[in-house]
Amino acid sequence: MATESTTVPSHAPRLRRTLTLWDLILYGVIVIQPVAPMSVFGVLSERGRGHVVTTILIAMVAMLFTAFSYGRMARAYPSAGSAFTYVGQEINPALGYVTGWSMVMDYMLNPMICIVWCSQQATVFAPGIPYWGWALFFGAVFTFLNIQGIKTSARVNTLLAAAMGAVVAVFFMAAARYIFANPHDGAAFFTRPFYDPATWDTKSVLAATSIAVLSYIGFDGISTLSEEAENPRRNILLATVLTCFVIGILSALEVYAAQLLWPASQPFPNVDTAFTFVAGRAWKPLFAIVGFTLLVANFGSGMGAQIGAARLLYGMGRSKALPQSFFGVVDAKRHVPRNNVFFVGAIALGGALLVSIGLFSYGLGAEMLNFGALIAFMGVNMAAFVRYYVREGGNSPIPPLALTALVIALVLLPTSSWIVLAIAALLLAVIAVWTPPLAGFTICFFLWKNLSWKAWIVGGLWMLAGVAFGAVKTKGFRGDLVDFELPPEEA
Repeated sequence: MATESTTVPSHAPRLRRTLTLWDLILYGVIVIQPVAPMSVFGVLSERGRGHVVTTILIAMVAMLFTAFSYGRMARAYPSAGSAFTYVGQEINPALGYVTGWSMVMDYMLNPMICIVWCSQQATVFAPGIPYWGWALFFGAVFTFLNIQGIKTSARVNTLLAAAMGAVVAVFFMAAARYIFANPHDGAAFFTRPFYDPATWDTKSVLAATSIAVLSYIGFDGISTLSEEAENPRRNILLATVLTCFVIGILSALEVYAAQLLWPASQPFPNVDTAFTFVAGRAWKPLFAIVGFTLLVANFGSGMGAQIGAARLLYGMGRSKALPQSFFGVVDAKRHVPRNNVFFVGAIALGGALLVSIGLFSYGLGAEMLNFGALIAFMGVNMAAFVRYYVREGGNSPIPPLALTALVIALVLLPTSSWIVLAIAALLLAVIAVWTPPLAGFTICFFLWKNLSWKAWIVGGLWMLAGVAFGAVKTKGFRGDLVDFELPPEEA
């Protein structure tokens, strides 16, 4: 077998391991964005009956366990960084395919909900233009710019993150001034965002937590920097976990201040863009500043998501999983999969226009996206459990004991009795000590289970179609499965 020195010229450019732990954390925060919970704040408040802080913190716990599993799997597969790769290699290729198919749904839905949010916010700024007009505008702009092959550099992303951080800091100062300058009803005023006995409903809070996961989507991207990180086996794991923690605490502080400014008992003028009205209450100029900041953030996310989906479809077309003559073609001039950009743009715009007739909403799109994301997160947690606790554990009694506790917890958790819930929580704590990946799997499972019935119907149909497609493609999952790996950047 040839060594690296015999196959790669000594003068050839190589990746340098220059990224420190803090560089990786900064990258993760930039990818997720410091304003992550603001776009979905109104939906979380409405669905969780005002307990937005609680939903963000519960979601953080689930994501911390999942981040730990991602970090450990990145050690085993330092150049892959894909949930479907972990599941396919460690558990079963067919389950890896199912995980990959769930990720396709995420990629397709992300640009759709970004068009919805941008159009809703633009309608607030310029109500003279109807929502559908703004949807056509943003859908066309996303598609046009992506066809041009425009890319945002890391330096621009850093500047944008710094600007967002400055806006967040100004919001905190304005919120503190407003809160302490106005009367409130004592200590209960400050604890109500965490727990309000008058409105608390466990099922509603869990349903909202299922949507709150959206605030953390993107942390797994840190694993793609393994080849450029110093001491990747240590730092990738730490950076993934710490990024989730930093984003979780920052998000909790943001929504806590927002809930103090705008109590849950007061309806929002627009649920999808609620945070801009909250910011405007703290300080009037912040209505426009925060609204514009979130518009830019969602604009960037929508563009990135569309080209990401297009490249994913290109990978499937190139491997002949989809018609190669359409999906597997790259524009010779721009070096982008032009057909796929148009295809994803049309799907995203079509879904966004359904808002006009009441068949779609930002909240439903977020739930559908999380339907696929939570499947991937469950898969990664289970893959980590199989690799590090079953295969490497040998004859250790921990795996069977942890699985037994997991089954008992799954049976107990659906109840509404506080005593039984306390027992289930204790079992989850035991599982977390024994095998953190199983705790992550359990929490993600219940968040997935508590998505709305609409998300379950659409997501279920998508997964059934994927399983049927995979079964036909591989003759009952006996042949080669679809290669979901993203292709390398074109030169």
